[in-house]
Formats: sequence, C-alpha cells, structure tokens
Amino acid sequence: MDGSQLMPSFSIVIAQQDTSRSLLDYIAQGGPIGMIIILISLVAIGMIAAQLFRIRRDRLAPPELIEDLRALLADREIELSIQRCKETDSPSFVSRVVGAALRRSSRSQFGLLELRSAVEEMGQLEVERMYRMTDGIGLIASVAPMLGLLGTVVGMVGAFDTITLSDGPARPDQLAGSISQALITTVLGLIVAIPATAMYTYLRNRIDHLTTEIGETIDDLIAPLEAADSSGANPQ
Repeated sequence: MDGSQLMPSFSIVIAQQDTSRSLLDYIAQGGPIGMIIILISLVAIGMIAAQLFRIRRDRLAPPELIEDLRALLADREIELSIQRCKETDSPSFVSRVVGAALRRSSRSQFGLLELRSAVEEMGQLEVERMYRMTDGIGLIASVAPMLGLLGTVVGMVGAFDTITLSDGPARPDQLAGSISQALITTVLGLIVAIPATAMYTYLRNRIDHLTTEIGETIDDLIAPLEAADSSGANPQ
C-alpha cells in the first residue's frame, strides 16, 4: 500500500480526534443557561441526599424513644412522657406527634377522649411538613426541562440571527454553534429532570410508607391510656 492510500485513512483519524470533546466542553457550550441547569442539578443532589438521610425509620421513630414512651405510657405517666419528648436530642416524628398530642389532651376539658383526634391531627401536620421538605426536588424537576426549552429557543434565535446577518446563504459552521447550544441545553434539562422526578416520587412514597408504619406504633403507645380512660382510671 503506497502513501497516497494511507493519507485518506490518516485524515479520517485526525478528523475523529478533532471532533472528540469532553463532557465539560459540552456543558460549556450550553452557555449561561446550561450552567444554571448544572447549578440546580447540584442543589438537587444535595437536597436528595439530605432527604434520604432524614426520611429513615430510626430518625423518624428512634427505638430508644419508643421504648421509653412505651414504659411511661404503660404506667400512665403523661407528664413524664411529655418531658421525655421534649428532652430528646433531635426532635423526631414520634416525639413531635406524641408530645403535642399529650399536651393538647392534658389541657383539654375532654381529657384523654381527645387524645386520638389530637394524634391524628398532629400526625397529618407532620406528614405535610415532610412533604414540603421534598417540594424543592419537585420544583427542580419541573424547572429543569423548562430551562432546557429556554436554551433551545435562545439557540434557535441565535441561528436565525446568523442567517439574517450573513451575506448570502449561511454556512453550516456559522449555524453549528447556536444549534449545538439549543440541543445541549435540552439534553441537560432532561438529564436533571428525569432522575429528580424519579427521586421526588420515591421520597413521597417512602414518607407514606414510613408514616403509616409509625402511625401503627403510635397507636400501640397510646393504647394503655385509651384503655385506662375507658375503664375510668385516672392517669397521672
């Protein structure tokens, strides 16, 4: 094979090497909108990691707190149970729900008759509070593709401006930059939105699952008080 036959293949290899770009090159080509998408993706990662750490059974219902409340409520020690919920190092779902429900029922003229409704109301408020903690992830999941669409529109506007300002027909290399920006921002927006949507749905379902299980545990904790109230015993 002579040198003239080697030259085309060598030129193809050089062209392939010139067109290869790193991920950072693609991100940089997305322009300011692409950088904003990357920034909110980092925020989403931080929020997801924080929620995965918070939404765990041992944090929502610490085992040592459950055991202490089980013993205190079995002896109908309401004031000590309220104090135990206050003294916990990190407030949890159980401490906030049980503590608030006991305080409310102890101050009510209906006494422990209101305990069940107080637990349900405080539990619903806590669930809504946990939902709000995940709303930021859902917001990012909604905003990211919209930013990608905005980048697409900006890129296409730049391409049409190039056509308008060019003398004669615009060359493909003149349009490539704007079109590439349009496509890259769309890709970036979808890359952020798809996992963010999946994690948002997963966290909401996890909240429902864990709070349902913990609600059953709270029912077991307050059962001695309800039994004592129905039998006419006077809790301390």
